[in-house]
Amino acid sequence: MGNSENVCDCDIIHQEQVAVALRTMLDDDTLLNLADFFKILSDSTRVKIVSLLEENELCVCDIANILNMTKSAVSHQLKNLREMNLIKSRKVGKEVWYSLADDHIKKIFEVALEHVNEGNHD
Repeated sequence: MGNSENVCDCDIIHQEQVAVALRTMLDDDTLLNLADFFKILSDSTRVKIVSLLEENELCVCDIANILNMTKSAVSHQLKNLREMNLIKSRKVGKEVWYSLADDHIKKIFEVALEHVNEGNHD
């Protein structure tokens, strides 16, 4: 199976399909925000944290212990996730507890995990 099978060898512009695609294309700001969303999940440490917070509310100390990282390093990653609204925090006394921001994040994570696991069964 060569690469030539995946190359379009036509010189025809399909005007109707192009017009529909242009009408439904997202605006630049939305596309940039979406790219930033996926970029924040491109780091394995942040994905590990999202995975941990999928079913658990944890503090920095807990996450640092589980991932064998410093609290400072975990805090830095939590800040990145919080800035993109992927996680939320609540303060209880001196402790700060982290969880996923909402069900959208959990669903995105679960769908992505399902997709990755399907690819491993081919």
